[in-house]
Amino acid sequence: MAMTPFPARCTARGFGAAWLLALCFFPAVLLAAIDPAQLPSQEMQARYRQLIEEMRCPKCQNQNLAGSDSPIAADLRREIRRLLEEGKSDEEITAFLVERYGDYIRYRPPVQDNTLLLWFGPAVLVLLGVAVLTVVVLRHRSDKAAVPALTDVERRELDALLESRREADDNEESRQ
Repeated sequence: MAMTPFPARCTARGFGAAWLLALCFFPAVLLAAIDPAQLPSQEMQARYRQLIEEMRCPKCQNQNLAGSDSPIAADLRREIRRLLEEGKSDEEITAFLVERYGDYIRYRPPVQDNTLLLWFGPAVLVLLGVAVLTVVVLRHRSDKAAVPALTDVERRELDALLESRREADDNEESRQ
């Protein structure tokens, strides 16, 4: 009877155990934030989907209500469902949630005095960065252009130095 080496058996066992563990938890991930109850009409279901995707979870901060597993998100999904079944409009539901949680609950808060920095801050920072970069580049170019020309005396000295350097290089090459 041929036996596989010890490490190969451990790897196969470990791989199988990992798959078994993944299969145990995979269905839980799929069902995490799904509301099992359907609303009476497709139009109402679509409105519900849109509302829970547009509203932010107060606990999770960067997740919408549709993707959050927190208890507050589940409560808010139930509340939105209840308001839809009562016949409230999307605007009334949004106003209710904003009144209760503030503009933070919306992923796209309206443009108002207290959100101007949020809406226009990134554009201002990009423009400021472009302006600083432009000033730096222009100053660098002007610094290069501001180098004074050589006087006649300096030019003769430079020519003499270059000529002596060429002669030294020629002598070095002739020795080799």
